[in-house]
Amino acid sequence: MPQKENNAKKKGSFSEPRLAVSRKYIFPDARRRMWIIGFATCLVVLIYYAIDSFFLKSSVTASGPLSSFHANFEKDCNACHEPLNATTTAKCSVCHEQTGDQLGVYSFAAHYVYQSGDWRRVKTAARPEHEETCAVCHQEHQGRESQITQVPDAYCTNCHVYDSFNDKHPQFQFVAQKMPDDSTLAFTHIRHVKEVAQREKLTDLERTCLHCHNPQADGKHFEPIDFAQHCYTCHLNGSVPTPALKMKGADAPGVETLEDIKRKRAPGTSWAFNANPNEFEIKPGNRLVKTSVHHEDPWILENLKTIQQALYPNAELTDILKTSGTLTTQNASLTTKTVYQETVRSLQNYADGLRSRPEPEVQRELVRIDSLLKVTQNKLKRQTYFNGESKFLLPANKINLNLAAEQIEELNGLTESLTAPCRECHTVTNAAIQRVQKDQQILRRAQFNHRAHILQRRCLECHTEIPIVAETKAAAIVKSSRDRAAIQNVPGIENCRVCHNSTETSNRCVTCHQFHPNKTNRSHLLLYLD
Repeated sequence: MPQKENNAKKKGSFSEPRLAVSRKYIFPDARRRMWIIGFATCLVVLIYYAIDSFFLKSSVTASGPLSSFHANFEKDCNACHEPLNATTTAKCSVCHEQTGDQLGVYSFAAHYVYQSGDWRRVKTAARPEHEETCAVCHQEHQGRESQITQVPDAYCTNCHVYDSFNDKHPQFQFVAQKMPDDSTLAFTHIRHVKEVAQREKLTDLERTCLHCHNPQADGKHFEPIDFAQHCYTCHLNGSVPTPALKMKGADAPGVETLEDIKRKRAPGTSWAFNANPNEFEIKPGNRLVKTSVHHEDPWILENLKTIQQALYPNAELTDILKTSGTLTTQNASLTTKTVYQETVRSLQNYADGLRSRPEPEVQRELVRIDSLLKVTQNKLKRQTYFNGESKFLLPANKINLNLAAEQIEELNGLTESLTAPCRECHTVTNAAIQRVQKDQQILRRAQFNHRAHILQRRCLECHTEIPIVAETKAAAIVKSSRDRAAIQNVPGIENCRVCHNSTETSNRCVTCHQFHPNKTNRSHLLLYLD
């Protein structure tokens, strides 16, 4: 009994009878084998994953086949993934940014530019603090045929709050804000359709549209309207004279003769030495008629420049341009770049007019001018946005205070008479021909493909704001309020919804919109995203 109590004290006891308990249980062999097999299995799995990760590049443990876009990386997980982590945007940038992530072409900041091309939006728009990674929208491992660029609408509607294209999608901006088309050109579609159809002997009105609206190679958009290609046959082909214009006297305003322009040898007047003097006719009363006026007639433009200088002596760089005014377009950067390019061309013409001068100082200066123009041209190719074009706008509210009211009225009257042939098509304001918008792209924030739509709808089935079909067959001339250049002959969103709905053609966001701006201009973004 004493021995039993001693054992109980050593081993412990339980329950009221104080039964002895062993301090070490006997471990069953079956359970021991289970632990050994389980440990060995886990070790084998770990070794397998280690070998797959470090030697087989996770070819076996991958989540699924990659799309055809990234199929080459299927056996190299590290190309997209950080170790034991998800895909990172930095990994995507290695290939897609080409020069690293510093440009941010694929960032949300670049998204603010969108398709408008207005780089000022990058500076002014509020950037989100927490951007999604590329892999959130472009999901991989869905199979070879998966289209990772076809992003679901849900990722877009996180910021753009509307349910679908058919519900609460905003009206196109030019419709909602009733934005006019380029109003600096006096143009009537119906009249020209009739003229082209008669001249070309066309019975299909669609063919008359293509006479001027020439598709680009990709079929999406159209080439800019060109006077020499589309207008010259009928307009200002040398048969239109000017009215009899009062010639410039000692103090009285008037037009300069060809000889006057030759004598002053102003920049850009080298054309005067090659002009045909037979195109000018002196009339009684000291008046001059130019019997043959051409498009961009240098004699008219030179006299118009002289009038501008008299009315607006502080016009800065306006004298260099053939036209004035801003374009009624949503693409401010394109407008400004066009003006700068025109300025460089004018300066090159000025320099060419000096090349025949033998003076050494002139020739030395020409070398310097050519160098500066080359630098400017290269800069224009790289940049897409400038600080504005205010230096190229006529200061209409800063008219010459030294002129009397009668002088101003006389100069304005001279402008009206001088530009009579031009005003057949153009608008003249503040003694300057207003610039014409040649770019016909209206939907700046979306991509529209004419070639994809022409199989389903014809041109005049969508472009119905101007009643071309109905009125072309009528004998009477259409009222200008229904047919003029300022009318946007482009359909609104209701026309698109006829086909683009949940039961017919795709109405997803990515059908018309792209998140990323034009990636061909990567180098341009560095100026605006830093």
